[in-house]
Amino acid sequence: MSEIRSLALACRDAAPLLAVLDTPAKQALLIGMADALRHRTADVLAANAKDMQQAADKGVQGAMLDRLRLDEARVAAIAQALRDVAALPDPVGVVTRRDTLANGVQVERVRIPLGVVAMIYEARPNVTADAAALCLMAGNAVILRGGSEALHSNRAIAAALHEALQAHGLPAAAVTLVEDLRRETMVELLQLSDIVDLAIPRGGEGLIRFVTEHARVPVIKHYKGVCHLYVDRAADLPLALNLLIDGKTSRPGVCNALETLLVHRDIAQEFLPRAAAALLTRGVSLRGDEATRALVSQASAATEEDYAAEFLDLIIAVRVVDSFDDAIAHIRRHGSDHTEVIVTTDESAAQKFVQALRSAVVMVNASSRFSDGGQLGLGAEIGISTTRLHAYGPMGAESLTIERFVVRGEGQVRHPESRVF
Repeated sequence: MSEIRSLALACRDAAPLLAVLDTPAKQALLIGMADALRHRTADVLAANAKDMQQAADKGVQGAMLDRLRLDEARVAAIAQALRDVAALPDPVGVVTRRDTLANGVQVERVRIPLGVVAMIYEARPNVTADAAALCLMAGNAVILRGGSEALHSNRAIAAALHEALQAHGLPAAAVTLVEDLRRETMVELLQLSDIVDLAIPRGGEGLIRFVTEHARVPVIKHYKGVCHLYVDRAADLPLALNLLIDGKTSRPGVCNALETLLVHRDIAQEFLPRAAAALLTRGVSLRGDEATRALVSQASAATEEDYAAEFLDLIIAVRVVDSFDDAIAHIRRHGSDHTEVIVTTDESAAQKFVQALRSAVVMVNASSRFSDGGQLGLGAEIGISTTRLHAYGPMGAESLTIERFVVRGEGQVRHPESRVF
């Protein structure tokens, strides 16, 4: 038997123990994990320093390096996310619907754990704790397969999580960290359809496509975040400017950062020069169509590829659109079903925007940076699904459960003529 199969089987054996934990036990476990992580902060930072040095030696820079970096504040935030998940409503056992049929049979839909979740991710050490917390709150065991660039950091964080598991009488295998990072090992993991119930890849588009192409287990996908801000003809322009700057510059290397700005032609002459000045002051490069470049001399020419790009950098593609419908058509053509924002004081336009687009998150007069599990009340997120399966958008603990039917009767039979007594 291969090592990865042995690890996965041990994780599967731990899953039933987690599925029956009551809410206080899960809360105590997660708070214990947070405490253990804070206690081991120095160890985590020392491990992260090794990863950062190795990454720098390999020429890693930009968004990838930012996602890898930990400091005391970020470790504290990871620990707080564990506490935030502990404070969430427990999704397991929730009855989402109850009906009584004409024959007296009571039919319930009840949330239960998925079982074993395989989390495959790059660069972000915080995912090690976030994924573990959400899976455990949902009663699942989890297999964590991080990237080689964060191996030392992931080991140190997992050690804290294992300390808490063992202190609460649970096997460390409930949170299994895969340290054999060869591609062939990942492929084998993705094909363990008799053990793994769901795979969630989180990282660059290349990783997502690799996982999707090789998996024999269900996969929740999130290829990229090409997020749009559409400034409508009826927009409050100061508000639009604030949303643009927050969405593009607060943290450009994340998936909910803005990548494309669409401006209605009726207000382009007034808005675009102001927007460009604010962006340029903050180091953002603009790539625009002909109408944009006529108003903003510093903008370079945009290509069609730019409008489909996830820059993850201080770069934004800009287009002037003739109408609301043109904005919708652009987003449908170039979007990635992640997050779209409209700025408008016209309620009918806002409602039409919401209805016309199928993206996982649609914002009206709010920053794209709110497209995040923590910001939307999930405590933390295990990822953002752009796959329309049982979960769509930011995924919290509830998204790591499924509904099943529980039927309660008093001896009813479907065919009365079959009764013996």
